[in-house]
Amino acid sequence: MQQTWRWFGPKDRVSVDHMMQAGVEGVVSALHHLPTGATWSPEEIERRKSEIATRADGTPSTLSWTVVESLPVSENIKKQKGDWKADIAAWKESMTNLAHAGIEVICYNFMPVLDWTRTDLGWERPTGARCMRFDLIDFAAFDIHILARPGAAQSFPDDVVEAAAGRFAEMDDAQKEQLSGNVVFGLPGTAEHFTLDDVRGHLAEYDNISEGQLRGHLIDFLSEVAPLARDLGMRLCCHPDDPPFPLLGLPRIMSTGANYREVLDAVDLPSNGATLCTGSLGARPDNDPVEIFRQLADRVHFLHLRNVAIEGTAVMNSFYEDEHLSGHTDMAGMVRAVVAEEARRKAEGRADWSIPFRPDHGQDILTDIGHQTQPGYPAVGRLKGLAELRGLYRAFEYQRG
Repeated sequence: MQQTWRWFGPKDRVSVDHMMQAGVEGVVSALHHLPTGATWSPEEIERRKSEIATRADGTPSTLSWTVVESLPVSENIKKQKGDWKADIAAWKESMTNLAHAGIEVICYNFMPVLDWTRTDLGWERPTGARCMRFDLIDFAAFDIHILARPGAAQSFPDDVVEAAAGRFAEMDDAQKEQLSGNVVFGLPGTAEHFTLDDVRGHLAEYDNISEGQLRGHLIDFLSEVAPLARDLGMRLCCHPDDPPFPLLGLPRIMSTGANYREVLDAVDLPSNGATLCTGSLGARPDNDPVEIFRQLADRVHFLHLRNVAIEGTAVMNSFYEDEHLSGHTDMAGMVRAVVAEEARRKAEGRADWSIPFRPDHGQDILTDIGHQTQPGYPAVGRLKGLAELRGLYRAFEYQRG
């Protein structure tokens, strides 16, 4: 398991020096300052590589850019509208430039409109730590009463609709504004934050796009880019829906192991793979991330190791981001399964036997609290998670001899 760390560039409060001190072996990054659909030029890619390779005092670091997260897929591609074919051409050119720069893994997602969705970005735990939370009642209050999406109430059980009405009635204007800002936060690391009118406009464009159509659009996209990725020696890995159930009336197509299997079989190339995110998949009680990994292991190119605590038994439920070794996912079982898969790959002679992983998200603890960072990406909380995961990995490696 290659230990990596997500870095949002020079503006990230966690520095290159900090990453070195954390003991990571590779860096996960992207050109967040470029708009979605823009071609990543060789010059921009080399600039980011140089930033990662240089310490604060100008001396070389021991780090390199090993995984791209994310090379964004435009809404035009997802909807197959507008200049979507030109956007695919630009994506392929960016991928080619990344390959020529020596980067082999690209993580992306195919979620419409919004990336991960949370209702609270700093929910306080009994320990005093802060974490991100998805509260189903709060989200229903937003969807039905603040966004006022037509037909929103039909998306939730009757008891949730009733509770959401009561919750909304208790909110003052500041609480409504805070909830709205949290839900439509946008993509992590980008400057693209949506207003409510932006969200309404984007949602309207998906009115006539079904789950099956969106999946077909993903398969069409992969049919274009995966063969080129194969020829370039690259590995593409789609991130699951977060959370893994329908929101805002939008289709969700990468929420279960079966969803992944359908897409991987449709474009059956090793370059078409999965980002196995235990936190995203683990937010559904009917998902077992460890078993999903075992089923897809041959095509898993990147791991996000995170844990969530689920607060219900339905597919759609409330959850919060727990400590890495707590929560719904058997993280020890997960790491054991990864160690076994890496041994299998190594015996086969695969060059990609070591699967890159990162401690995904983390609770704000100690000096993280009050030290504003990208939500979900504190320094100390992630360092704690990395140390715990590293300990599991080393123990299972030792056990195997």
